[in-house]
Amino acid sequence: MQITALQTFVDVMKLGSFANAARYRDVDPSSVSRAIAGLEEELGFRLFQRSRRKLAPTEAGQSYFEQIRNLIEDLDHARQKAQDLATEPQGLLRITACTSLGQRVIAPLLKKFMDRYPALSLELVLTDSQVDLVADQIDLGIRFGPEPDGEMCATKLVPRKFQICASPSYIQRNGGLLHPRDLSERECVLFPLPGYRTHWLFRDAAGEAFEVPVNGRLLVSHGLTMTQCALAGLGPTLLPDWLCKPELEAGDLVDLFPDFECAANQFGTVAWMVHPSRRYVPHKVEAFMQFLREEI
Repeated sequence: MQITALQTFVDVMKLGSFANAARYRDVDPSSVSRAIAGLEEELGFRLFQRSRRKLAPTEAGQSYFEQIRNLIEDLDHARQKAQDLATEPQGLLRITACTSLGQRVIAPLLKKFMDRYPALSLELVLTDSQVDLVADQIDLGIRFGPEPDGEMCATKLVPRKFQICASPSYIQRNGGLLHPRDLSERECVLFPLPGYRTHWLFRDAAGEAFEVPVNGRLLVSHGLTMTQCALAGLGPTLLPDWLCKPELEAGDLVDLFPDFECAANQFGTVAWMVHPSRRYVPHKVEAFMQFLREEI
């Protein structure tokens, strides 16, 4: 029995279709179909029920998958680990992040990383939707929030801090704000996600937390665009530090409440590096994770 056929079967089970497995293995879909058909003939039972619209494992196929998946994964990890020990990071590394983080933070670092590892190719997948790392064949994702649950392996990258920013021109026209509660009387630039658009959280130096209702006529669904709106004087804006630090340092934006900690809907959120496997981290993934730790 060929290991390749078993690996193909495991990929089809994980990814849900012959076409997805073919893309993952970079082969023609017909070769996946032939591999599965040959494996079924050798085993003596059907692994999948096939129709035009749906592919589903048979009861025997599901049982067989559960018995062999760890074995096949162990074989793949053993091969990858041996390759890692013998060579520098190589192959294709696929990374996903939200569009603003990718543009503002990650993209400027890529040349330095690629110069360090010339045998690696990179694909940066920027999207504001949360992708399925396994189905979309992503090696590493950068995600914000509380620690991700499920089977994914998550490693802290950096805490996420927020600031309420406005332009000097806005302050000159409208006056400053003495306390975060004054925001309720101003039109703010808002992010149209639940928990972001109706109130912001604050905590003073004594650790007392409180909530401030916010409102505004402008909703913006893209982080870098929110920075631009703040620069244009459209109102106070809640921004993560990586979207406003250069502008604050240059004096193009002003931190309205430097003595308060602020957040959208939860304090203590983190940027996480997330990858699919808890059992083995490929050398190329570990290299990029270490690089991000150094640079961010």
